[in-house]
This record gives sequence, C-alpha cells and structure tokens, in this order.
Amino acid sequence: MVSLGAALHSIAQQPAQTRSELERQRAEIQRQIDDVKQTLEETKRNRKETLGQLSLLQRKLRLREAAIQNINAQVNLIQNDMNESWREILKLRRELDTLKIQYAESVVYAYKNRSNYDFLNFIFSATNFNDAVKRVAYLRSYRAYREERAQNIATTQSLLQSKIDGLRVKRQEKDVVLKKQNKEREVLEDEKKEKDQFVSQLKSRERELQKQLAIKKRQDEKMLAAISAAIRRETAKAAAEERKRESDAKSAPVAKSTSAAPVLTTKTESNRPSNRPGDILTSTPEGLVIAESFKKNKGRLPWPVDAGHVSLPFGPYEIPEIHVKSNNPGITIETKVGMPVKAIFEGEVTSIFNIEGTTVVMVRHGDFFSSYTNLSSVSVSKGDKIKTGQVLGKAAENNDGNGETMLLIMNADKENLNPEQWLMRK
Repeated sequence: MVSLGAALHSIAQQPAQTRSELERQRAEIQRQIDDVKQTLEETKRNRKETLGQLSLLQRKLRLREAAIQNINAQVNLIQNDMNESWREILKLRRELDTLKIQYAESVVYAYKNRSNYDFLNFIFSATNFNDAVKRVAYLRSYRAYREERAQNIATTQSLLQSKIDGLRVKRQEKDVVLKKQNKEREVLEDEKKEKDQFVSQLKSRERELQKQLAIKKRQDEKMLAAISAAIRRETAKAAAEERKRESDAKSAPVAKSTSAAPVLTTKTESNRPSNRPGDILTSTPEGLVIAESFKKNKGRLPWPVDAGHVSLPFGPYEIPEIHVKSNNPGITIETKVGMPVKAIFEGEVTSIFNIEGTTVVMVRHGDFFSSYTNLSSVSVSKGDKIKTGQVLGKAAENNDGNGETMLLIMNADKENLNPEQWLMRK
C-alpha cells in the first residue's frame, strides 16, 4: 500500500537535499523494504504463486533501486563537499605562500637594519620633533606588522591542516558509502534472481491465472455497469429533489412588502440550476460541503484496510511474464480474509449490490463515489450516514485463498479516478 512517488520524487531533487534528508529518506526506503519482506513471508504460506506475490517482488526491486539512487545522491553530495574542500585548500596554500613571502621580506629588512645604532640614527635624523615621533610610531607599527604576518601564517597553517584533515575524513566517508552501494547492488542482483525464479514457477499457473483475470474482467464490466446505473439514479433523485424544492419555494406565501414599490425577483440564466451531474449532486449545502472537503483531502485519505498491498494497479497494466494485458477500474488490494474494509471518507451509503456471489458497497461523497468490492459480509445499510474509517464489511477470499478487495473512485460524470492519488502515502 505504500507509494514510491514521494521517495522517487525527492531523489530526483538531489541538489536541494542535505545529508540528513538523504539519511531520513534512506531509512524510510529501508522501512518499506522491510514491510514488503514481511508481507512476502506471510504470502509464502500460500502454496500457490500469486500475482500479488509478483507485485510485491517487483515493488521490492523498485525500492532497492530507489535505495541505490539514494546512495548515489549521497556519494555525489560527499564528492561535491570534497571538491569544495580541495578548492579551499588550494586557496589557503596560495594565501600561505603570499604570507610567507611578505614575512620573509620583512625579516630580511629587519636583519639589514638590526643594530640599535641604525634605529637611533633613523629617529635622530628627523628634521623636527613631530617627524621623530612619526618615525617611532612607524617602527612600532612595522614591528606589529611583522608579528601580525607571523600570526597570520600560523593561523592559515592551522586552518589548512584542518581542511586537509576534513578532506581525509570525507574520503573515508565516501569509501564507506561506496561499500554500501556495492552491497545494495549485490542484494539487487539476488532479488532479481529471486523474482526470475518466482516467474518461472508462476508460468506453471499461466492458463489458470489468465482464466482468473478473464473472470475478473467480466465481473468488472458488470460492476461498472451497476455503479454507473447507481450514479444515474442518484443524479435523477437529486434533480427531482431540487425540482421539488423549487416548486415548494414558488408555492410558499410571499410576505407583503412594507415599502411603496413592489420587490420583483427574476430567475436568470446565471442562477438557474445546471444540468451537469456534478452540479445537480452538489445542489444542496450538505452535498457541496462534503464534495469540497473530499477534494481538499486528496492525497490524505486513509486506506480501506489496515494491512495489505496493491496486487493489481489502477488503469492499463501488463504482466509480460504470463502474456496478459488488461485494465483495472480501481486498485486491487490483497489482504487477509475477513479483514475489515473501511470507508475512506464520510458520506452516505447509496447502493449495495451483489456481483457473482460477492457484495459491493457504494458510498456517495457529494459528487464523488467510492466503491468497495468483494465483500463477504456487510455492516451497513443503504441510506446510512457514515463516518471516515467506519467499517463497511469484511474482505472476501479470492481464488488463491487470500483476502481481496478493490477500491474504485468515480465522479458524477462516471469517470474512473486513480485511488492511489487520493490515498495517503505511508
């Protein structure tokens, strides 16, 4: 159930990342890998090779590749720091060379004029008292200059040594990260072999799986037809209620105006109700509020089950290993048999119907509809007002002995939306 979108996107933004951000990102990727491993261990109890297991293996490979990309970003960051440190070292060396030259010149000058006689002669050769004072101040400042040059040399040498030591540490750090990178690549190769071995076993069930997917496709077509019919009924019902409200408003007695001039009201094109299904379904304040809240929470809605993983993604997908191409109207989530299936948002249960032995619960959220399929039992009734996270029913068993449910999200125009874009990333 965990999406890679945030991780992969942030990896792509490497220049703006810091070491701590990359480390946090790597820890999150590792957590997801551990979750996938744990789920894989649980699914191995099933003797049959399933598409859900293949999906997990493929996801683990993508996560491993994301981890390697993360390490590459860390290596690049360390290398950039090393390059910057080297530039600073070269700059400090040039500064140190200049300081040494200046100090050497001052030492030579001082040596040539080292006797007290020379200094006294320099002072007493002044033309007047003020000139002598200036010459004394000059000698003092020159001595201070020499001391300052010497101090600058010591400071620069210390800073240079610090940069060199820092560069050495960064090189060691880079070596450690590169070893991690090599280890991750070795693990990736092992996981690719694991996936290839699983695929070879899965091919033994190729005909059976193709048959199951053909049955699913037929069930999906029936389910979509039923959902579309339910949306049409809800739209017609909302339109009838709107017409009744208008009729009641027209027939209601009009209060007499106390002003001299009568007040006239005219319904114009701008305030006449729209015939668009979405406008009809949000014609009441309650419907509009829920619809707007549903849209604002896109990407933050809870998952319909507490534990599970996406075995078949939304939209067109291909499983080249068993020569299958199909189109999923929602996301198929493999979970435990009997796992509670919960509403992803508040709303009203508008329809409960049966598709070839399993139950579908449909919930309206203004002009949006969420549907929960393959339920073995149902905990709500048509017309119930429900809250986010309320249990709707329990996941039924699929052909492979695992629990399974599918989540669909449609708008008033009966367009299928990708549920993973609406659910929160964990």
